[in-house]
Amino acid sequence: MTQSQEPILFLSGAGLPAWIWDQVREELAPSHRTAVAERPRHDRASLTEYATAALDSAPWERFAVVAHSSGGTVAAEIVTLAPDRVSAVLAVTAVVPEPGRSFVASMPMPNRLVLSLVMRLAGTRPPAAAIRRGVAGRVDTATADRIVAEFNPESVRLYRDAPAGGGFPERRGYLSTSLDAQFPVGLQQRFARNLDTNWNESFDSGHLPMLEAPGALARRIESFLAH
Repeated sequence: MTQSQEPILFLSGAGLPAWIWDQVREELAPSHRTAVAERPRHDRASLTEYATAALDSAPWERFAVVAHSSGGTVAAEIVTLAPDRVSAVLAVTAVVPEPGRSFVASMPMPNRLVLSLVMRLAGTRPPAAAIRRGVAGRVDTATADRIVAEFNPESVRLYRDAPAGGGFPERRGYLSTSLDAQFPVGLQQRFARNLDTNWNESFDSGHLPMLEAPGALARRIESFLAH
């Protein structure tokens, strides 16, 4: 099969390395060109700088965005900066803020206050035990060890800056994960409403479906893009 379908830019969740998408990209390779967004190279980067770095990672004039976790906030800023370049947005258990609200402001109380306090006191790298219990709670031990070792703290502005509020493209989807220890299903549904989706699916996975069920995730990405 030739690579004739639209390209895909993957946005990773906070702190997570690009290799988490490797298996999904292999599954999609027969029909899609793919890339993983780069991050800014300094620790005080603004949300706009995250979005700009992501756009610079896409070697195509127009592409679909698949955004995981905090990548949903970056996606919201990307469509503000370059609406003509984004053909579709699929949020995968992702935070999609209401217009004018940040990642932190999108969290329910009291989580919002706790998250804000923790970042102020300890920065943006969670303790290893919290990463294993939350983000990596359903992957094998070796993979969880690698995620902990390679977790990269983000700029606090990724969490505190609010996207400027540009409109999303016509094709908007949300893929929720029913076993997610990070974001309960109800919270994911709220983010889907913020995105005003016209495609919605759910499947049994934790917070890292690209590692837990890469084939199933790839099939759902294909389904969304064909919608």
